[in-house]
Amino acid sequence: MAFIRSVIRGVGAYLPAKVLTNDDISKIVDTSDEWIRERTGIEQRHIAADGELTSDLGIAASRQALVRAGIDPVDIDLVVCATSTPDRTFPATAVRIQAGLGISKGAAFDVQAVCSGFVYALAIADNFLRSGQFKRAIVVGAETFSRILDWSDRGTCVLFGDGAGALVLEAQTQLGNRDDRGILSTTIRSDGRFEELLYVDGGPGSTKTTGHLRMNGREVFRHAVQKISGVIEETLVETGYAPDEVDLYVPHQANKRILDGIAKRLNISPDRIMYTLAKHGNTSAASIPLALNVAFEARRLSERKLILMEAMGGGLTWGAALARW
Repeated sequence: MAFIRSVIRGVGAYLPAKVLTNDDISKIVDTSDEWIRERTGIEQRHIAADGELTSDLGIAASRQALVRAGIDPVDIDLVVCATSTPDRTFPATAVRIQAGLGISKGAAFDVQAVCSGFVYALAIADNFLRSGQFKRAIVVGAETFSRILDWSDRGTCVLFGDGAGALVLEAQTQLGNRDDRGILSTTIRSDGRFEELLYVDGGPGSTKTTGHLRMNGREVFRHAVQKISGVIEETLVETGYAPDEVDLYVPHQANKRILDGIAKRLNISPDRIMYTLAKHGNTSAASIPLALNVAFEARRLSERKLILMEAMGGGLTWGAALARW
């Protein structure tokens, strides 16, 4: 029986030119390269230039993805942008990306699920494509987290960076079995009882300010290992795959200790996990598509490779997506 799948046609990424190393941060706050590497696995992160907007990053990543897909922007009818750092309170950053790409049809909107945002955006776009409402979509994760950091808080400012990544999806008819290409499964979850573990202490509806990121690192770590491991297992059970059938795990790049904890808990070999944390830092909703781009350029995403993307973010939100490249 014919079945519509959202097939990945292209991937792209963009990182700002400015690089902030751990040594650079040690000149801003009381920390050191050794302290940051030991606790996070991060060596450096990219920082957006003055005047360089989240939409600028998203447009650049989307253009590369479109070129690789061989698809003209005018043939895109859906733009979904995952971001917690929009250019403006409104309109959505997605409509600015849409306009920047020269797209004038279909729909464009933002998704806000913090570090899980890209998985959420992927799930939403997949459902629209499979329903037949749209034919081709760009799913973007773009962040300028450097602008919501408290640069006097060494527990958070050392973790985050800026960047963007994008996937081009196209609705295609498949056989409807486990060997299909495209998005095979998406799972998204949230639990608002844990809001205070990871949040920004401002907003237009409360303080009338942007605010700064605040985090209870110990508790976030505990929940991340537990919830991401759980949603990975849930996804594999639902689709009937064993953990060792997944060719590449592409997790949200939050902290190497979290990634190692999940790998240990699920007995996943480190050589099947995509690590980009050292060079990018935590780029929130951009981290999964940035990691996919690194994997693509390293020739780790050849056709029909099975990939599992997973994340947890503020909310708390978490989720996973299984796809065959």
